[in-house]
Amino acid sequence: MDWFRRQFENPQIMFLMSMLVGVVAVVFFMGSYLGPVFAAVIIAYLMQGLVAKLEQLGVNHMLATVFAFVLFVLVLFLILFGLLPSVARQMSQLVKQIPVILNGVQDLFFQLQAKYPQYVSGQQITDFVKNIGAALIEGGQGIVGFSLNSIVTVMQVLLYLVLVPLLVFFMIRDREKITNWFRSFVPENYELAEKVWMEVNDQIGNYIRGKVWEILIVGVAAYLVFRFLNLQYAELLAVLTGVSVLIPYIGAAAVTVPVCAVAFFQFGWGVELAKVFFAYGVLQALDGNVLVPWLFSEVVDLHPVAIIVAILFFGGIWGFWGLFFAIPIATVVQATLRSWPRAAVKQEDVNDGVDADPGVQV
Repeated sequence: MDWFRRQFENPQIMFLMSMLVGVVAVVFFMGSYLGPVFAAVIIAYLMQGLVAKLEQLGVNHMLATVFAFVLFVLVLFLILFGLLPSVARQMSQLVKQIPVILNGVQDLFFQLQAKYPQYVSGQQITDFVKNIGAALIEGGQGIVGFSLNSIVTVMQVLLYLVLVPLLVFFMIRDREKITNWFRSFVPENYELAEKVWMEVNDQIGNYIRGKVWEILIVGVAAYLVFRFLNLQYAELLAVLTGVSVLIPYIGAAAVTVPVCAVAFFQFGWGVELAKVFFAYGVLQALDGNVLVPWLFSEVVDLHPVAIIVAILFFGGIWGFWGLFFAIPIATVVQATLRSWPRAAVKQEDVNDGVDADPGVQV
């Protein structure tokens, strides 16, 4: 009771908790409507690093903002009209090959069943492959069938293409005004909330910039490796490999399945398949042991168990945005716990400890 009384009597703690609960409530109840805002915040954090570098070189803030915005628009058009058409075409081709791949899987299982009939029956193999095939075909057709024929889809695409760039521009240009506007609603005594915000702001900005660089580096490296090995659907598999880094541990394991499946049904058992397995394993090892420590050495100090729990929990609640923001949200929780006021140690307990062990220094 004394602990609860101390917490609820502290106005800084109450303000911090109210702010966190309000943010969670807004995201939970209105997250589906705020997709363009979330996307704009991510891109603004990414562009803010470039704007800050240009300002350090003596460039005017407005000029730096315009340069960063133009660069963002150019990259957006490159992705929309350069990368996406190729990826969509390869996705369509891969969906058409699903029945052939499933027949190969079924033949492979039947060979194993002939050697070990005591473990699985032919009917179980047929039912398993049939169910997997139906799910894959349905999901693939749903992705390929995404088109601009629906007026709702047209409006959603236009909403993102128009609102996101505008939001990004104003968030970068008026960053100080927006921040000061939020601070106008904050009480004077808010050191605890400010301490948490400063740590979280730096962590999220560095995390987003580092994650984007990781996606680009891993995606480009995967494309070069797949093209060098003459692997089919190189662009599609490279995009999947790059995007998989958004979900640590789980993403890499999930993308391993399509990469191995495409390699197996293109090359069969042999040296070429071993080369793909080895190259992909080396790529993942370099990402996890070299690239990630280099990009995030001082960004995220979270245990792998905490990261996996955050991904499963927030991804289950908020879907894609929960997966993307799982680690930043976990960082918010960690920063809050670090900044939480601790009860002072009683002086008599300290003295008792010194008397008990003269070698201990307090």
